[in-house]
Amino acid sequence: MPIARAVLCLIATLCVAEAGNGTVARTIEVGNLSRTYYLHVPPILPTDKAVALVLVFHGGGGKSASTERASNFSELADRDGFLVAYPEGLDKSWNDGRDAKTIAAQRNNVDDLAFVAALIDDIAKDHEVDAKRVYATGISNGAVFSHYLGASLSSRIAAIAPVAGGLAKPFDEKFKPEKPVSVLILQGTEDPLVPYQGGAITLPWGATRGAIVATDEAIKKWVEHNNCQREAVTEDLVDKDPKDGCRVKRFTHSKGRDGTEVVLFRIEGGGHTWPDGLPYLPERVIGKVCRDIDGAEVIWAFFRAHPKP
Repeated sequence: MPIARAVLCLIATLCVAEAGNGTVARTIEVGNLSRTYYLHVPPILPTDKAVALVLVFHGGGGKSASTERASNFSELADRDGFLVAYPEGLDKSWNDGRDAKTIAAQRNNVDDLAFVAALIDDIAKDHEVDAKRVYATGISNGAVFSHYLGASLSSRIAAIAPVAGGLAKPFDEKFKPEKPVSVLILQGTEDPLVPYQGGAITLPWGATRGAIVATDEAIKKWVEHNNCQREAVTEDLVDKDPKDGCRVKRFTHSKGRDGTEVVLFRIEGGGHTWPDGLPYLPERVIGKVCRDIDGAEVIWAFFRAHPKP
């Protein structure tokens, strides 16, 4: 498969994968569109209390079924007893605030916010979803959308965890969430597609897909909105795999409104990849995969610790 086609098909995911056990496709009508998502229900789910819901968004060119396999969230849900939804973007894309006409969902002005709101309501018809524990994560286009979703539906989203994707421009100029939202950002400093320092999102063959603000600027916006401590507590994490070419430094801004925190896992040397995930394309195209942390485990631990009040 040519590199260009491979990136469009695989960016932040695998090309082909089947939904896992306990995962079913569901379709809802949103406006005049038929929208699909995959819902994973663990074999044993608590019946005496409401449960958390984690939304996992695929990258541009990706599919929800493949994101399930790549992210490992269904396995965590089976272990810890929560629901996971893998929404399907129209034309494999999300309308994430970049206003990039080269991205189908943005060119067609798809209302993905309405889709997510309807999806949460649809799941709540059949399962007791804890409204205080609805979370969103994703990679690449799905990560940029996680920022956009958290800021736009802050009354419904308790925390977000964007991986390898920043806060969109020009949406940053309208950034004004209604409620505090805890934020965990995982971003590689050597991401060749979504630059840590902000600017144009550029594919390997030179095509651009809009732009994002610098990672530190995104952190600043969320810190100020949540009224967290301005000075971060920093920690160098253990270098579990010296051969991966990456080190992780954690920056924690705590004591925000409603108990929120804003945390950055700066993956020094990391690329456009899911931490401890599969290298879905050659390193020269997407950069290095960090093996020092498990992306899903880190994200779920953060979500679990940050419900709405």
